[in-house]
This record gives sequence, C-alpha cells and structure tokens, in this order.
Amino acid sequence: MSDFYKENRKKFGELMENNSFLVLFSGLAPVERGNRYYTFSAQRNMYYLTGLDYPAIVLMMKKNGKGEVTERLYLERFDETYAKWEGAPVNAEEAKETSGIEVFGFIDELKGHIANNIVRERMNTIYLDMDNRSLDAPNTPELDLAKNLQEKFPAAVLLNAHPMLGGLRRIKSAYEVEQIQKAANITGAGYLAFLDNVRPGMKEYELEAHYDFLIKKNGTGRAFDTIMASGANATVLHYHSNDSEIKDGDLVLVDFGARWNWYASDLSRTFPVNGKFSPRQRELYEIVLGAFKKVMEIVKPGTKFTDLNDAVKAHYKEELKRIGLIEDEKQIGEYYYHGVSHMLGLEVHDVGAGSTGTDGELLLAEGMVITVEPGLYIAEEGIGIRIEDDVLVTATGYKNLTEAFPKEIDDIEAYMANRKA
Repeated sequence: MSDFYKENRKKFGELMENNSFLVLFSGLAPVERGNRYYTFSAQRNMYYLTGLDYPAIVLMMKKNGKGEVTERLYLERFDETYAKWEGAPVNAEEAKETSGIEVFGFIDELKGHIANNIVRERMNTIYLDMDNRSLDAPNTPELDLAKNLQEKFPAAVLLNAHPMLGGLRRIKSAYEVEQIQKAANITGAGYLAFLDNVRPGMKEYELEAHYDFLIKKNGTGRAFDTIMASGANATVLHYHSNDSEIKDGDLVLVDFGARWNWYASDLSRTFPVNGKFSPRQRELYEIVLGAFKKVMEIVKPGTKFTDLNDAVKAHYKEELKRIGLIEDEKQIGEYYYHGVSHMLGLEVHDVGAGSTGTDGELLLAEGMVITVEPGLYIAEEGIGIRIEDDVLVTATGYKNLTEAFPKEIDDIEAYMANRKA
C-alpha cells in the first residue's frame, strides 16, 4: 500500500511553497501512571502520509526553489536493552516497505537538520501541524517545536499544515472507503450479536462484551468507547458507564464502531429489550426514522452541510407538535441537542473542510464519508433514540455503507423473533 501514501505526500508537496519544509511527528503514548503508558496510536496526519503506526518517528518533507520535493524519515536508534523489555523500534526496511520513503535519519539528528535547513539552505517557511483545541490542552511536539523556532529563528515563517492536510483527507479514495466498509461490517456484526443476545436482567456491559469479542476475533479494536445505554441512560449523549441493569420493556441505544487500519465506522441503533416496541416507543422511533429519511433525501454533492440538520428540525417541528411533545419549535432543543452529521475517516469525528459555495457555506462533495444520526431524547419518559448510518457521498447522491443492518421497526422485531441465541 506504499503507493497510497506516496500519492498523499505528492498531493501535500504540491501545496507547499518553494524553499519550505514540513516537520511532522508521530507522537508518544502519554503516561498513565508510574511506568504504565496509554495505548499508542500515531498522529493521524502522520499515518495519512506514511501509513506508519509507531511512536517517536518524524517525517520531513523539503521543497527547494525549483519545486522539487525530497522526503526523509527519522527513526529511533536501536537500543539492545530497551528491545529486550519493549521490543525493537521500527527499522528502515520496515518503514520503507509501508511508506515508500527511502531516505532515513535518526531522531537525534533532527534538530541539526532543521537548523541547517533554515541557516544554510535558507528555507524560512516551515510547516507544522499546529492543531490545538484548547488553551488548557498539553502541548504537542509540533507546538513545542514552534515555540522553540520562534525564539531561536524569529524571522522564520511558521505555517499550520493541519487545515491543509484536513482538506486532503476530506475526500476519500476508493482504498479509504474500502477500509471504512470493512470496519462497518465488523460493527454491523456486533449489532446483530446485540439483537441475538439481549435479555432482561443482564448488565449493559454483559451485552457490550459480545461486540468486544467480535472485534478481538477480527484482529482490530474499537474506534471509540462504546455507548451501551438502556432506558433513561440513553438520554445522556455520551453515556459510558455501561453498568446498569437492562430492564424488560426498555429500549437500548447503542452507539459504537470498529476500526480497520485506523479507519473508523460509527453506527447507532435502538432496539427493544424484549423484542417488541411499545406503542409509545414505536411512535417516537418512527419520528426519528422519518428524520433520518428526510436527511437522506438531500445527501448529494452541493448540499449545504447545515441543510442536513435543518431537515431534521423541520421534520421535528411538525411531528413533535403533532404528538403534543412541544408547542413551539424553540422547544426542539430540549429533546434533540446535537448535530445530525459529522465527517468520518481516520478519526470518528474526522477533519476536513469541505468545498464551499460563494457564501462560504460548507458543501457536500463526492468522496466525503459522513454520518447521518438524528436522535430524540425524552428524559421524563426514560426514552432515548438514535439511528445512525455511515454514508458515502457519490456523484449522483449517496451510498449507505451500513444499510444492511436493520433499522426499520418490522425488520428489528422480525430479526429478534427469530434470533439465534
């Protein structure tokens, strides 16, 4: 798959200015406590450009005055004692096979090479991934480097590579869609396992375990922590305790997703514990499913991203008034308090500014993969419902990557009536 990563680097190189260079870090696993570390996964833009999922490596891309781009990877030196405890770091041959990069250095050479680029080669434009979501967030290696460069080389021009890479990542290649589809298929198998095994009286984590077994069996992992929410727990958007008893007559809302080569799926389904929706549950579920269908009607290139959520609210304005849940459309926010869509890819909430129209609005474009996930949450009734699929925007409309996994009431009830377990 090195050709895929070569092409990604080629696209980024075309965006770089002449006499500039990029420095991109894979990152390190943060300390959990003592000598324990959280599980490592590579910084996603590094993975997008190299396919390498290893700590403590750095990518440098340089573009000279003639527009020629060169590449170099910086790796850790082999340490025999460390290797006996933790394993050997990735070596040049392994990194070359995956990334297609042929020139290598060692991490301890990086600072000298950066200074040489600026002082001797007069490359004063430096690209760093300076993504930061909060003033309180810990600094990334790129932000630390940016601070150091500003102090030591104040004439250097620092440019943020994050939105540039986000722009490239927003349109998925056929290979990327294939990875998302593989992840979605594992996730869907987990959903069917939930329908097969749910029973009144079990704990939420007991039901969740059936999915955990599947992702392990398939040699992968979660894209995010599973939300397994029964009854009133489903009215909390990011409920993660997953330790309540699943009670007869309740609905279960599950929001979960496997990953494949770090490409994520994101599926939400809501189903009755005992296999049958009550009249009230059916009424509310059909309203949410109706909102889902209204959104899908307008998924196509050129649609404003904001129009997707507006379609949900327009539907709820009529339907929630009809059933007496609200009197004024301003009350919709009491029962629906999230957006209907986000981008999907190497991250569950993936990066990527879309094509924009003349008014600056974000527009859907062919090759985007998005979620469609309307919800309705009525705390006073202990009912939370969310229906979510993963959708590829095509030239003429869309392809639903998770269409195979039942969400119509009759299909869910029929499956549960004939379930395997």
